[in-house]
Amino acid sequence: MPANILIVLIPLAVMTVLFLASFLTEPRRLVNGWLFNLWLLSFLATAAFLILNSQNRLLIAVSATLFIIAVLLILAIFALHLLWLAWNALIVWRRESHSLGNMLTLLIALGLLLLEIGASFGRQFLPAPLYAALAVFFTLTIGYVLVSLYNFLTVLVLYNLRWVRHNKDYLIVLGAGLIDGHRVSPLLAARINAGIRFYQRQKKLGKPAKLLFSGGKGSDEQLAESVAMQRFAIAQGVPEADTLIEDRSTTTLENMRFCAAIIRAAGGGKAAFFTNNYHLFRAGLYAKQAGLNANGVGAATSFYFLPNAVIREYLALVVLHKRRHLIAFALILLLSISVLGIQWVTQ
Repeated sequence: MPANILIVLIPLAVMTVLFLASFLTEPRRLVNGWLFNLWLLSFLATAAFLILNSQNRLLIAVSATLFIIAVLLILAIFALHLLWLAWNALIVWRRESHSLGNMLTLLIALGLLLLEIGASFGRQFLPAPLYAALAVFFTLTIGYVLVSLYNFLTVLVLYNLRWVRHNKDYLIVLGAGLIDGHRVSPLLAARINAGIRFYQRQKKLGKPAKLLFSGGKGSDEQLAESVAMQRFAIAQGVPEADTLIEDRSTTTLENMRFCAAIIRAAGGGKAAFFTNNYHLFRAGLYAKQAGLNANGVGAATSFYFLPNAVIREYLALVVLHKRRHLIAFALILLLSISVLGIQWVTQ
């Protein structure tokens, strides 16, 4: 093998080993997203080098065309960001409740619109040093948020694609709010059905498992979510003897802690948990925090609902790791203040 080709293959091999070692050892950590993206950059760089080195004009032309199309699609997404955010907000407004959590895309669209208006006209009304400092602050802040959001999306997709073996003793289905305080919502039904499908496949393989429904009674609910979930599963043909309930939890972390206690009290065993795909990674982090050695299976969610749901998950993850984000924002603020000072002195 020529030395120049070997040189470009070594970084790719190193990143492949690092990513697989990290992801296969513990898929419930954010660093897997960074490692995968570094692997992807290494793969694309290696592919580009090999294609150009091949001197095959047809292969080079096709690859260049595909690359240009990909770049144009990315640019189109950024150029039309206000349009698709507003479109999604309109659909959610029509189909879902008008809660703050369901209006995130609308609020982001309005915020970005105000920023763009401010960037266009602010120079006329603000002193040049202050305008420059604000430009640095908002540019770096938005860039930081986009990079960290992209990493979260990467690790969320990777975790959803991870295959879970059918060798579990307990299948934990995480609760969600009930309609009218007593009926299972479509969102919750998707979680239950995902658990039932896994339960049925595993039973056919000769490995019966217990469906453990987890969810307490909210202040606006007539019964515990876990009880409603158990009734829903029994109505789908699941024997009551194959079900368990955990009816005290009010948060995902409590879901995991209380279910872990039930499993330990019963003598232990292997577990998997079931929730909606957008919630899967954060639920995995809470399972890890609760000392529960379990990974998850994500239930499908309506596409129009995903943008708001994913943004909520990202914000929850920011709060979960608030220290590192506060440090990053503090550094950005210090840099912006430095720009303000330098601009003011040299003006």
